[in-house]
Amino acid sequence: MEQNKLDRINELARKSKSIGLTDEEKEEQAVLRKEYVQLVHNNLRGQLQNISILNEDGSVTHLKDKGKN
Repeated sequence: MEQNKLDRINELARKSKSIGLTDEEKEEQAVLRKEYVQLVHNNLRGQLQNISILNEDGSVTHLKDKGKN
């Protein structure tokens, strides 16, 4: 996510706490938050898919394969 969008999210959050937001700003905030949450979700999923677990018997379980069961 671009830095200007992150700055705008923070700006809207500060304004919301101080003087409140217009309906248009509330809609913009919702769109930006949804985009941010989706980005975090996708990044986390990508990280988890690259994790492998070494079992006690020496075998390796890949988390991306484990979700297919």
